[in-house]
Amino acid sequence: MTIGKTKEGLRTADFICNEYVEMEAFEGKCKVQMMRDGMMYITELPKRVRNQAIFRDDNSSFSKGQNGRFYFVFTMDEASLEQLPHRLVRQARAIAEKIQKQLIIDN
Repeated sequence: MTIGKTKEGLRTADFICNEYVEMEAFEGKCKVQMMRDGMMYITELPKRVRNQAIFRDDNSSFSKGQNGRFYFVFTMDEASLEQLPHRLVRQARAIAEKIQKQLIIDN
């Protein structure tokens, strides 16, 4: 095992296997714990579960999170700042109308 640091100050660790091992290659996000005695523990982190959009518009989406909360997300380039208030109100109103129609249909 070779341990080092990059120019940016990030730590690196390289492992070389001294015996023949056959396993499936993978890439993932991991939690790494380096102990004072030189022991290293690596645990793969679970994959992130993304919210699925219930409704979408040009610059916005409405979704329900894993925590049971609803999210309205609006994104827009800074260059279009003058159009932001109009687009935000229009898209929020459009999604609110879709939600209202869905509630009427479900009841």
